[in-house]
Amino acid sequence: MPTYEYLCEKCKCKFEQFQRITAAPLKTCPKCKGKVHRVISGGSGFILKGSGFYATDYGRKGKKPSEGGESTTVKDTGKFDPAKDKKDKKD
Repeated sequence: MPTYEYLCEKCKCKFEQFQRITAAPLKTCPKCKGKVHRVISGGSGFILKGSGFYATDYGRKGKKPSEGGESTTVKDTGKFDPAKDKKDKKD
């Protein structure tokens, strides 16, 4: 269930309400009983906690990563030098 943010027109109170998507929006402020309207908020951000996610986290049990699938290896050849690249193309 999502959390909706509301703003009271009378007392300017901002509050959040945890309710179903199909539920009707609230109409009155819980503090002053004034008229409220739902505010469009930024929502919650996407947060990853922990050390990270790796290919081995969801690997197949009993198989090595190289078995039964393709593998790609990227080799670092050093820094890119545009001047050297231009010389190679002229030759």
